[in-house]
Amino acid sequence: MGFNYRTHAMETNTPVPSSPVLFSKYNNALNSHNGVIRLPVHVASKFDYEAELVAVMGRTALRVSEAEALSCVFGYCIGNDFSARDLQFKSSQFLLGKTCDGFAPIGPYLVTADQVPDPHNLAIECYVNSERRQSGNTRDMVFNVPAIISYASQHFTLKPGDILFTGTPEGVIFGMPPEKQVWLKTGDRVTSVIEKLGTLTFTLA
Repeated sequence: MGFNYRTHAMETNTPVPSSPVLFSKYNNALNSHNGVIRLPVHVASKFDYEAELVAVMGRTALRVSEAEALSCVFGYCIGNDFSARDLQFKSSQFLLGKTCDGFAPIGPYLVTADQVPDPHNLAIECYVNSERRQSGNTRDMVFNVPAIISYASQHFTLKPGDILFTGTPEGVIFGMPPEKQVWLKTGDRVTSVIEKLGTLTFTLA
C-alpha cells in the first residue's frame, strides 16, 4: 500500500488517495530480522526506510466483503518497505524501487490474529542508528486492513501466506526538505518497532 497514512501523504505532497494504491514486492525481496540488505549502489543512491504493519493471509480471499476480510488474516508482523527512491520515481511504476533483493525484511515474529484484536490501534516507530525517525499509530491509516483486503480481493485472489504491507507513517527521508535529506548508507542499522509485535532490525551493506 502506498500513501496509506494521511501524514505520510502530506509530507510527500501527495494527495490522500481515494482508493488503495497497490504495488508489488516479489519474493526475492524477502529478508529477515537481523538480516542484511546489500545496497544496489551500482543503480541507486537514495535509500529510505518505511516501518509498516504487515498482514499475513491465512485463508483464500476472492471478492470478500470488508466485514469478512479480517477472518482471512492468519496474523501480523513488522515489515519495512525498504525503498530506493531514485528507482521508485524513475518511471510511473514503483516496482524497481521496491523489489530489489532483500528490500522486504519482516519479523521477528508472526503474531496470530487472535493476539492482536485491534490492528488499528498500534504504536509504530522506526529508528536509524538509535535515532527515532518515525512515530505514529496504525489508527491513522486511510484504508484499514479489511478495506485493503476487500479491495485487493475484488481484482485478484489472495492466498494463504500472501503478505500485505499496509503503509507507513510520516518521517521518511523522502518527505524531508531536500536540504535535510541524508539517505541511508552502508553500515546503517534500521530498527522498526510495533506495539504487541516486537522489534525488527536489519543492517545495510
